[in-house]
Amino acid sequence: MKSLFKLSIACLLACSFAWGAEPTAKPAFIEKPITPELLNKIRAGGFVLYMRHGNTDNTRPDRVPNVDLADCSTQRPLSDDGRKLMKQVGKAIRDAKIPLGQILVSPMCRTKESAQLAIGENFQIVESLMYSANMTSEEKKPRIEALKKLLAVPVPQGANTLMIAHAPNLDDLIGFFVKPEGTIVVFGVGGANGYEYLASIHPEDWHSLLPK
Repeated sequence: MKSLFKLSIACLLACSFAWGAEPTAKPAFIEKPITPELLNKIRAGGFVLYMRHGNTDNTRPDRVPNVDLADCSTQRPLSDDGRKLMKQVGKAIRDAKIPLGQILVSPMCRTKESAQLAIGENFQIVESLMYSANMTSEEKKPRIEALKKLLAVPVPQGANTLMIAHAPNLDDLIGFFVKPEGTIVVFGVGGANGYEYLASIHPEDWHSLLPK
């Protein structure tokens, strides 16, 4: 009887430790640098490139909850450095001979201006790429699902899909808060999720990637 009692106590203690145990932490995101070999593949097309907009003027925050997409004065704008950066990144994309097909842009003024400065006026506004940092968990869910689908859309050879959006959105999906501004995150289409993170191109990386 004593042995059975001791065994019962041991089981209760083990269960209590198990119930109180901390959940297994999600592995931290590991960023991968771009390689010349991958850049050559991107030149042939078939990839999704997710770019964070240029640097912004943090002294003029979004007027949450009164942000008006039609009124840029209610939104955090690009800074002069951010505008300069977007022109430089756009030129680097052209100098690297990266072909662009579909260009999808968040409806925020800072992303639209980034697109205009980097690649011109030929782009499509996509509401689901809207800045997600000020949203509730429930409000984020449909945007996370929409981003999953956008990253998994097949891209024809000879072109790459470019998205110009925000760091929090990608952080919500894969745990990667893109930084610095102007960084391009490279995705391959396919794999278990329909998309696969491959590498990042930071603005300073172009100096070593492009021919002197």
